[in-house]
Amino acid sequence: MKILKNSERATGKGPADWFTGGVWIEPVVSPEAPSRLQAAYVTFTPGARTNWHTHPVSQILNVVSGFGWVQLEGEPAKRIAPGDVVVIGPGENHWHGADAGRALVHLAMQEQDEAGSVVSWGRPVSDEEYAAVR
Repeated sequence: MKILKNSERATGKGPADWFTGGVWIEPVVSPEAPSRLQAAYVTFTPGARTNWHTHPVSQILNVVSGFGWVQLEGEPAKRIAPGDVVVIGPGENHWHGADAGRALVHLAMQEQDEAGSVVSWGRPVSDEEYAAVR
């Protein structure tokens, strides 16, 4: 057993090449063999969002607080709220983020593949694409 103390895990700003707007990432756990699980709390300021991206294995989002959106490429965006769980399949191109007027916090969980990858980042979600979901 291992206890990962909160004081030993630093929260960091989400990189601008992965996100639009203010995003903060608080790691929960990183993959450590034999586990392949990575998890983090992600806090989005109002209007902040991920770029389009895929996961080689899958991703599960558990909405902790606030309101936001998730969208699979080619499908309408879906509103997400506290208590919602979103299961994103391997290779599904998607984005997620906060509503324009509300912050969003979710626990993001994903597994790394055999090469150690958990995500493949794509292009930003344009302001026009984002505006169309509201």
